[in-house]
Amino acid sequence: MLLQKGQKVLFIGDSITDCERAKPAGEGLFGALGKGYVSMVDALLQAVYPELGIRVVNTGISGNTVLELQARWQEDVLDRKPDWLSVMIGTNDVWRQYDTPFIKDWHVYADKYEATLRALVAQTKPHVRNVVLMTPFYLESNEQDAMRRTMDEYGAIVRKIAEETGVLFVDTQAAFNVVLKDLYSATLAWDRVHPSQAGHAVLARAFLNKVGFEWNRA
Repeated sequence: MLLQKGQKVLFIGDSITDCERAKPAGEGLFGALGKGYVSMVDALLQAVYPELGIRVVNTGISGNTVLELQARWQEDVLDRKPDWLSVMIGTNDVWRQYDTPFIKDWHVYADKYEATLRALVAQTKPHVRNVVLMTPFYLESNEQDAMRRTMDEYGAIVRKIAEETGVLFVDTQAAFNVVLKDLYSATLAWDRVHPSQAGHAVLARAFLNKVGFEWNRA
């Protein structure tokens, strides 16, 4: 596995990462990591690789766009000095264009999204062992749905940044697409955005696969 003994892994993002985590820092006991994929990643690392003592921190904040991540980046990422950083952002950047179409101040369009995320990766990469960029997703199997099309465009931006900067890339939409072949969208997320526990398990599995987690490790 790519994660090594004693390393700190920090997850940052929006509500999908937040999942009612403790504030100001999501780590420790009594559900401090929240109720989503971050806590699942931590649980599996402790259960399967207890000797590594991986420290997991959650700094996701509900409602955030990439611009709000940028505003708190120093405090919530760089000052915490993680060894690994996982970023999943973009849902609200896209969603606000559809649920509040007339409030354009809340929209983060593709060019601004790309420039901001690219700048954050460039700023952070020299200070960490590695960065994992996870795409935003929309749990809608109809690829012609307007919001699904836009979310796929933002996912393609994440892929491009990851390839051009040499960081790890997780295609969460692709991971969900496999499950959506057999499950209706609302089974995984009533609003197509906030996953059930099964949906969070898909995210945790996709992240752990990328870092070389051995599922059958004795």
